[in-house]
Amino acid sequence: MTLIEKILANHCKQDVVKPGDIVDVIMDVRAARDFGGANVVKNMQDYGLSLEDPDKTFFTFDCNPTGSDQKYAVNQHICRIYARKNGVKVYDIDNGIGTHTLMHEGLAYSGSTAVTTDSHANILGAVGSFGQGMGDKDIAASWANGKVWFKVPESVKITLTGKRPENLSAKDIVLNLLAHFGANSLLGYSVEFYGDEVDRMSLDERITISSMGTEMGAIILFFTPNDEIMAYSSARAGRTLDLVEADPDATYAEEFTLDISGFVSRVSRPGAPHDTVPIIEEEGTKIDSAFIGSCTNGRFEDLAAAAGVLYNRKVAPGVVLKIVPATDEIWQQCLDEGLIDIFKDAGALLSNAGCAGCAAGQVGQNGPGEITISTGNRNFPGKQGKGEVYLASPEIVAASAVAGFITTPANIPDEPALFEIGSGVKIDITKSDKSKSQSDDLKPTEVEGRVWLISEDNIDTDMIFHNRYLAITDINEMGQYTFDNLKGYENFASQAQPGDIVMVGKNFGSGSSRQQAVDCFKALGVSCIMAESFGAIYERNAINAAFPIMTYQVPDALDIKNGDRVRINFETGLVTNTRTGNQIEAHPFSEVQMDIFQNGGLF
Repeated sequence: MTLIEKILANHCKQDVVKPGDIVDVIMDVRAARDFGGANVVKNMQDYGLSLEDPDKTFFTFDCNPTGSDQKYAVNQHICRIYARKNGVKVYDIDNGIGTHTLMHEGLAYSGSTAVTTDSHANILGAVGSFGQGMGDKDIAASWANGKVWFKVPESVKITLTGKRPENLSAKDIVLNLLAHFGANSLLGYSVEFYGDEVDRMSLDERITISSMGTEMGAIILFFTPNDEIMAYSSARAGRTLDLVEADPDATYAEEFTLDISGFVSRVSRPGAPHDTVPIIEEEGTKIDSAFIGSCTNGRFEDLAAAAGVLYNRKVAPGVVLKIVPATDEIWQQCLDEGLIDIFKDAGALLSNAGCAGCAAGQVGQNGPGEITISTGNRNFPGKQGKGEVYLASPEIVAASAVAGFITTPANIPDEPALFEIGSGVKIDITKSDKSKSQSDDLKPTEVEGRVWLISEDNIDTDMIFHNRYLAITDINEMGQYTFDNLKGYENFASQAQPGDIVMVGKNFGSGSSRQQAVDCFKALGVSCIMAESFGAIYERNAINAAFPIMTYQVPDALDIKNGDRVRINFETGLVTNTRTGNQIEAHPFSEVQMDIFQNGGLF
């Protein structure tokens, strides 16, 4: 049997399995990430499922360890609560990438099986472990039953011959393999690597290659562990492990022999990992940013190689270099061995361990028009942001960050390439029509509208317009999120009508300086906000945006009920409840406020 057939047979209690067989595979590890973990919990709860073995069940939080996204934060907490109730171990946000954790913790090793919500779980092939990424229903089934059904795939054997060229990185090797096999010629196969140079590869190098099996369409890229890796896994597992390997007479669907001596440094062009070309074809391409990390190249050897390039050098002006170790253990090793100092001295941004740019919740994302060179495994459109992403080795990424353009360590220039004045994305600014006279554009100084009476003090900007929406720049899109973080008023935006007036208590708009907390009301057509007092920054933001706000001191005298209509005069400050006729005098607009209001804003 081949390696995958051996492992599957060992885990389905059959003597022999063959391609095409469908078997129930016992999973030694059943894990879920912060991405998808909450859905696994939902399946467990919706279908009344219980855990088959909590000791083999894990959560790994790696997509958003910075906690910068509310949805991830909610999902993580759902998982934590479930874990506490059911005795499940959580490798939390201080740990790093889950698949790497499984190897570090001795949970994945030669001959073992693992399933998780990570599509790159087949990275475990680096230690000869059968790892698979699956959807939340599959993971829930594995939690409840301890096993999942699987169709035994055919196997392919790849032998690398020849001498490995000097300075050829593991990333270069896998990009050469992608150039040869493309994205689908190995589709659905289990792949095994052999050869003298393969035997000499370190764990970190094997991880880099195995991590891109998904980009090649393969079920998994397998390496049979050498003595060094078996010793590592045994030490991490705390027991002597047995080596599982393919039989000498194993049958393969296809066998390939490739001469590694002909491999060269390559980059993947934006849009497709398999669109790889020798670096010379893209050398000189100006970049805006660079990223070193991910499950593919966030290992210590990767970061040490980058540090070797960055030592006593600076990142080019205008270029941003972001570095994210794969695990906290690697982060600590970088600290102990002085790599952190090198990165910081070079001007790089260093984040805590995690998936980083490959997941939307951590550093590494780019914006429209931005050119990034990255050590990640995917550069699909939108995967790492809205810009264009090249894939390359840590050495090439580091060298490019210093040069300001795509290049190799050997070709870093004495002076970096600089952005020219006037370069960059052109912003179309439509200027207002100033041909009409000011009197034609005078705004009414009296408004009348339906009242929203919100008798609360200290309504802050996060309650008004939460920070998860701060990336929105189009004012027309902001209104829908108004008050969606204010308890009891989550439906305000859908029920508000143009002309409505909001009446609140003290210190309205405290908190941050975000302009969106004003603009969201403008987007809805709210005609005025009246408060007993405003946060200082909010007050300025509203006045400068020509959005009417007024303060008043005796609101009870109006005898206002929710839904009443009031009339407000900005010049006199007179406020009238049209239902009762009651009136109060609020603070009228100041001269400055009126000037800005009639001007349509500060500008």
